This record gives sequence, structure tokens and C-alpha cells, in this order.
Amino acid sequence: MALYEENWRLLQALAPTWPAFQGRLRSEGEDDCALHLEVLDAARYTRTLRLTYLFAAEDGVEADPDFLLRVYSDARQVEAVSCVNDHRHEVLRRLLVESSELDRRWRRNVILNKWLDYLLERGHLFTGLPR
Repeated sequence: MALYEENWRLLQALAPTWPAFQGRLRSEGEDDCALHLEVLDAARYTRTLRLTYLFAAEDGVEADPDFLLRVYSDARQVEAVSCVNDHRHEVLRRLLVESSELDRRWRRNVILNKWLDYLLERGHLFTGLPR
């Protein structure tokens, strides 16, 4: 669970005000795409967040990567529940089919951890009110 706790720490650094808002926030990093954070569901001890980049696509908007996060406030942990685009490429599809659920969860959360660290390095910071 140390990985989930580290994800909590990184999310707190990226979005220090996230527990206090409902809706969407946008961050403009240095030399990086606009980053979007949205609260999808909120309960007493858990929240479901979406963290993604949004790109213009032929058929509208494409989110990539598109992480669905479960935040456990009482345990101070963040889990990557899904990443919609983690199966777009043939090699990844094979890896995910051939791996166990535990392996898939571990990979998602390691990728989230690395991405959160990258976002902080790029200067992303969610502050202020939802947009």
C-alpha cells in the first residue's frame, strides 16, 4: 500500500485544494498540455476523480491518458481504478490479457505514480475554484 500512499502525497501536491471542491479544475503546466481534474463522485471518505489531458480529435475530444482515481481520505491513499487508454496498443492488450488482475492494478498505479511525478516536474498545480 506504500504506492497508494505515495500517490496520495503526489495528488495532494498537485491539487492541494481538491477536497474542498466539486466540479472541474484545469492546470496549465510549463511546456505541457492543459491538464483536467474532475470530481465525479463524492462520499464521506471516498471520492472518484478523473485526471486527463484532452485533445481535439476528428470525432470530438480524446482523453489520453484518462485515469479514473479512487481517493480514500481516511486512509490517505489514491488508487488508479482504471486507465481507459491502457489497452489501445496491441502489445499492451496482450500484456493485459496475459496478466492477472493484481498485476494490472500494480501497473496502473505505477504508471499513475510516474505521471503524477512528471506533472509536478512540469509545473502543474490545481488552485482556485472549479472551471
